[in-house]
Amino acid sequence: MTTTDLHPQEAPPEPAPYRWRWAALFVILAAEVMDLLDAMVTNIASPTIRAELGGSAATIQWLGAAYTLSMAVGLITGGRLGDIFGRKRMFLIGAAGFTVGSLLCAVAQGPELLIAARVVQGLFGAVMLPQGLGMIKEMFPPKEMQAAFGMFGPVMGLSSVGGPILAGWLIDADFFGTGWRMIFLINLPLGLAAVICGSRFLPESRSPHPLKLDVPGVLLASLAGLLIVFPLVQGRENDWPLWSFLMMGASVVVFILFGWFESRKARAGGDPLVVPSLFRKRAFTGGLATGLVFFSGMAGFMLVFNLYTQIGLGYSTLKAGLATAPWSLGMVVGFGLAQPLQKFGRKLLHGGTLVMALGVLGVLITLNVAGIGVTPWQMVPALLVTGVGMGMLMAPFFDIVLAGVEDHETGSASGSLTAVQQLGSAFGVALLGTVFFGLLGGGVATAADDLTPKLRSDLAAVHVTGEPQDRIVAGLRACGHDRAVAKDQEAVPASCTRLEADARAAATSPETGGAIQKALATAGAESAKQGFADVMKTILWVVDGMLLLTFLVAFLLPKHAREGGAGH
Repeated sequence: MTTTDLHPQEAPPEPAPYRWRWAALFVILAAEVMDLLDAMVTNIASPTIRAELGGSAATIQWLGAAYTLSMAVGLITGGRLGDIFGRKRMFLIGAAGFTVGSLLCAVAQGPELLIAARVVQGLFGAVMLPQGLGMIKEMFPPKEMQAAFGMFGPVMGLSSVGGPILAGWLIDADFFGTGWRMIFLINLPLGLAAVICGSRFLPESRSPHPLKLDVPGVLLASLAGLLIVFPLVQGRENDWPLWSFLMMGASVVVFILFGWFESRKARAGGDPLVVPSLFRKRAFTGGLATGLVFFSGMAGFMLVFNLYTQIGLGYSTLKAGLATAPWSLGMVVGFGLAQPLQKFGRKLLHGGTLVMALGVLGVLITLNVAGIGVTPWQMVPALLVTGVGMGMLMAPFFDIVLAGVEDHETGSASGSLTAVQQLGSAFGVALLGTVFFGLLGGGVATAADDLTPKLRSDLAAVHVTGEPQDRIVAGLRACGHDRAVAKDQEAVPASCTRLEADARAAATSPETGGAIQKALATAGAESAKQGFADVMKTILWVVDGMLLLTFLVAFLLPKHAREGGAGH
């Protein structure tokens, strides 16, 4: 009788877990921090960057959209590259490329070069980030897996809180005269450390059955995304020409073509970029729709809010970064509150959406009550509630969407969902940024109209009446409008030059001239601030509308994560 006969139930001992797994986890988390910081920093820095490098309003939108759009395109294939060529190798290539992209951003001498460097960052970031998930699953035994993934929540929370503040502080501090460039230079030591420590501590890892790359699928998905984002950003700059609408229509056609191609490839036994069977699962299709609407609204809101605080209210970059901190802190709180409530599934997500909508409504009420002199402290309660709602919404989202996905669909599902998150962010920046800049000229002009009685009174007090007064009042309105819509912020609009001439002509003495200039400066500053505030209020209504749409679209999701597997 053998030992095996005596103990037939004994299983072979489990292999020892990877020795350097915790050190490797911190390398992976460092990569996450770099991505989270760079996804947010240009929201804070964009007004400063535009002031130095020039460019139109579209430049501000492209600084964020170029990164997220290229990230969305790359994420679909980034994980698969690791399966084929090795996750450690692709992580190191991605980290090195991301670091080089950061250096290119820091030394860019024009807006076009900076936007191109942001694309480089996004593409290499998409190669770097997906490798961590596969390596964590291989490195950690089941009993430690939850603790390893649990590290991501605090790191993401701290990054979202600290990112805008760090960006604002670095720009205000102006170390070595670098200004905004330091927000990218800080990635160099982080990136080099990730490469050096990654080569030492990350394990060799790849899929035992890697799928082939679907190059035509990548090209079709990339083209479809570009065809929708490009005309949204550039169309307004060119007064919405025919080509902008043709491109948006073509994007729909290309998305349909992409779906047809992927289905055909799957039927032929190939390796499609997105597994078609996913779209027969209610949780996954509902998750894509919900994620697209939600992340569009949030990314667009964050861009516009930072433009409003810096350009409209005149906050410094540090003050603007601190103003967003309550939102980020609220999000961390919301994640914590949601943990014991996960059993409520879709109800928790719906509850978070309503709390967030109330928070956005609270921001709107705050702006109405406080007026153009609103302070960051006055916005704390509403932004805190907004963040709590966002944390509650996001906590169950990925679990509900991915719970019913089969093992062989996991890579495609995770990549697709994350890519839709990034694509939604790019779309939201393009859409809400375009709405904001499109309304701004009219908003400032309307605010100038509202201030006309006071301006006329100030002018009449120094004996400027009749036709000279009419010309100055009309000139202030035109100048404010033209400055708000100017494609080149450095150029002085012709209407502003005429206003200066009319003001000088109306002055009968140096004292009168000084009084006219003071009245114009006061009215101009107040109309600009009020115009920004009015447009910001409109954007807040749009964001609340998008949250309502998120609430409705979320009914496409199953009530609980476990229902996703049934394909409901």
